Amino acid sequence: MLSILLQITTSAPADTTTLAAGTEAAAETSVSLIDLTLAGGWAMYPLALLSLAAVYIFVERYLTLKKAAKNPEGFNDRIKSMVLAGDINGAKMLCAQTNTPVSRMLSKGISRIGNPLKNIETSIENVGKIEISRLERNLSGLATIAGAAPMLGFLGTVTGMIQAFIAIAQAEGSISPKLLSGGIYEAMVTTAAGLIIGLPAYVGYNYLVGKIDSIVHSMEYSSIEFLDLLQEPQL
Repeated sequence: MLSILLQITTSAPADTTTLAAGTEAAAETSVSLIDLTLAGGWAMYPLALLSLAAVYIFVERYLTLKKAAKNPEGFNDRIKSMVLAGDINGAKMLCAQTNTPVSRMLSKGISRIGNPLKNIETSIENVGKIEISRLERNLSGLATIAGAAPMLGFLGTVTGMIQAFIAIAQAEGSISPKLLSGGIYEAMVTTAAGLIIGLPAYVGYNYLVGKIDSIVHSMEYSSIEFLDLLQEPQL
């Protein structure tokens, strides 16, 4: 009986030692995010710049489009009533105070009242093209980032894999699984980073395009309504 108790007592520390060793091994195999990022190599630096550019373009365009979409409530109706009443200067002043793409288009049309309708329509269309160009500024850069970031990440992975296989080829003796797996997972970091940057950029680009389409629709509706107003008999 005493020998059995001694066996149990001596076996317990061995299990504790084994558990501690396993914990230490798990701690050694864990890699922090910073170390993983640095292991990505040269491709992580341009990817970081692309991510900063994507964030800047999206935030700047979002704020610009949000401001462009804000027309005062009843703006078109007030312009219509002023034009019908012959208050051209008041309509121009209202457009200048509003400062949106729609107001700038209507302001150009109001300033051309008295000219042939075709000339008024042409001047409004020209202003509309300029406003659309302003709305789409830097948007192509966001689309480029959405496509270039995954490709750059894949390029970093390919170059990393080449370096990993060169290291394996130059290794003498048996190749350890740690050497093989370490080189591969470090090379795959850039692909993951490229996708992490590219996917939100792609979603953000399509979101901004949808916002621009909505603003352009509002501009077209307002311009058509204004041209219809000029053709009413009382004018």
